[in-house]
Amino acid sequence: MRIAVVGTGYVGLVVGTCFADSGNDVVCVDLDKAKVDKLTQGVSPIYEPGLEELLKRNLEEGRLRFTTNLEEAVKQALIVFIAVGTPAGEDGSADLKYVIAAAKGIGKAMDGFRVIVDKSTVPVGTSRKVAAAIREVTEHPFAVVSNPEFLKEGDALDDFLKPDRVVIGTDDPAVAEIMRELYAPFLRTGKPLLVMDPESAELTKYAANAMLATRISFMNEVAAICEKVGADVTKVREGIATDSRIGASFLFAGLGYGGSCFPKDVQAIVKTASEHGYDFQIVQAVEEVNKAQRLRMLDKVRAHFGKDLKGKTFALWGLAFKPNTDDMREAPAVTIIEELLKAGAKVRATDPEAIGVARSMFGDRVEFHAKPYDTLPGADALLVVTEWNEFRRPDFERMKSLMKTPVIFDGRNIYTPPLLAKLGFTYYGIGVRPTGKK
Repeated sequence: MRIAVVGTGYVGLVVGTCFADSGNDVVCVDLDKAKVDKLTQGVSPIYEPGLEELLKRNLEEGRLRFTTNLEEAVKQALIVFIAVGTPAGEDGSADLKYVIAAAKGIGKAMDGFRVIVDKSTVPVGTSRKVAAAIREVTEHPFAVVSNPEFLKEGDALDDFLKPDRVVIGTDDPAVAEIMRELYAPFLRTGKPLLVMDPESAELTKYAANAMLATRISFMNEVAAICEKVGADVTKVREGIATDSRIGASFLFAGLGYGGSCFPKDVQAIVKTASEHGYDFQIVQAVEEVNKAQRLRMLDKVRAHFGKDLKGKTFALWGLAFKPNTDDMREAPAVTIIEELLKAGAKVRATDPEAIGVARSMFGDRVEFHAKPYDTLPGADALLVVTEWNEFRRPDFERMKSLMKTPVIFDGRNIYTPPLLAKLGFTYYGIGVRPTGKK
């Protein structure tokens, strides 16, 4: 099939590249010429494992190309995906100005029937707004489909190429068949393609992310209780995760969720509910718990060192909001670093992929190091903020010899407290008993 993808952000680039890799002819459109030029050379603007290799392969095979010319892309395509940003407004609602602008641009460029697919994360009712915007500028026939994405950063290629399900929102059976044919190569293992009305499809995305965010905040609340009663949240997790009705996913206590999706989508579903006269109390609480969670590590730091952190040096391992990405949007590390700097402390930070992003945010206020051990000389404590694999099995004896005081605040519970106690470390995790506490 011939496909156009409007927007080469995280979603658009993954979508376009993966569709090209299944044999489709794909043109991706972006207004940023410098970005388009880099993509044409096979340089990905984001870090996602395997994406750049896939990008280069499909460029070489001629199935994928990039342009700033929206009209050209639309005229060669039957299916046009809208994958532009939907940033959160001040009131938590999704800002649709880029979606509507893309829709009107597509409508003006059309010279016949097109299937326009909302791939951006959008609130309920957006497909109807997109259709209205296109009708304002064209008399050509078209169909608008809601097709929410369920991509996890760090696992986006597998999520797209081997989806749990594909959700299609349309009232037109013929259009549903076009979408079914498009996605058929990815559903050969029997995973479902679910056809529903556009409103249900739009709400499915928000509901899914709100549920996952709820599990995270729930487990962080359990961790807080564990600390009060002397229980171990890792044991509690095992006890409930083996219940087939609950399962193990998204039940890890830590510093809370971040990134481009969960924070924005949680706010958006609360706003959507409010606009329709419903007070979504559970999800409001989820957001409140998450905001407070990243400050709990700082509470532990102050409880150990005292309220005055001036002159203290903290090594910080992990900047991205999760492993296998360089995304620092709503990352717990941002809040933690800002609070430490505000308190007069010095921060030395490392991350396998996000140092460039972090440097653009903090400049010379933070000392960045490519190698984790280089952050440790003279450090009063280590803060583990992101659970990258390379942080999981360090040389603790070497760490102890480098640090001023052997104190670890483990925001992701990746270390074993008894082992660290045996090695002479003071250890603080989330929802577990501290060891070697002074």
